[in-house]
Amino acid sequence: MSTTQTIRTTDDAARFLAQELVRASASASLASLSGDGFPLASLTSVATDMAGHPVILVSRLSGHTGNLLADPRAGMLFVRTGKGDPLAHPRISVTGEAQVIDRDSEEGGLVRRRFLRRQPKAALYADFPDFLFIRIQLRQASLNGGFGKAFELTPADLLSPLEGAHELLAAEAEILGHMNEDHAETVGLYATRLGKREGKGWSMVSLDPDGFEAANGSEIVRISFGRRVLTADAVRERLFALAREARAA
Repeated sequence: MSTTQTIRTTDDAARFLAQELVRASASASLASLSGDGFPLASLTSVATDMAGHPVILVSRLSGHTGNLLADPRAGMLFVRTGKGDPLAHPRISVTGEAQVIDRDSEEGGLVRRRFLRRQPKAALYADFPDFLFIRIQLRQASLNGGFGKAFELTPADLLSPLEGAHELLAAEAEILGHMNEDHAETVGLYATRLGKREGKGWSMVSLDPDGFEAANGSEIVRISFGRRVLTADAVRERLFALAREARAA
């Protein structure tokens, strides 16, 4: 059987799984190119910017950081772990180019807040002068959703376009704070009833035009809005509708 015959046509279910794997991962394998041309694989904590590009926080003292600064080409592997054969669980390999984010810029502030909500322990060293926030600008991806479920994806399949979402960018921190402080029980219902997860202590850590993530320690779940939203009012409307759905579940 040829390679083209084994690749399925990308559908909405594949897109959501791919987005979920990237956006709902707390860590990922990172591959960079050493000066001798050989790849170096490492493990890194990860978050995403609002569009969905992976963001890492790395020290200049690390070998992979030097590699990325010298040659921005990179690969990342995101996996969903579970019982049994590791190869039976979904995973996605992405490639892209590393871009250093100016920490003093408006974007740098947004990325820092998103990263630390996802990785709160990183606050201990995030502002050290030798640490950098680096975005992996996605180019393409290969999704394996299980046996016989292989897909090739483009950035359009993985990302949430941010055109017209300036208000949402500005309101993200306020919305998350409001939900976690005033509606913690509802956030838990999103995770347990819509996301099919267990446990207490869930909090919303990030959102974008297509959905949001809730975290409980290192466990993260992504919930879809069901349609694209661009304003704070539209987000509140969708959160209210999802709350009704979760309570009825």
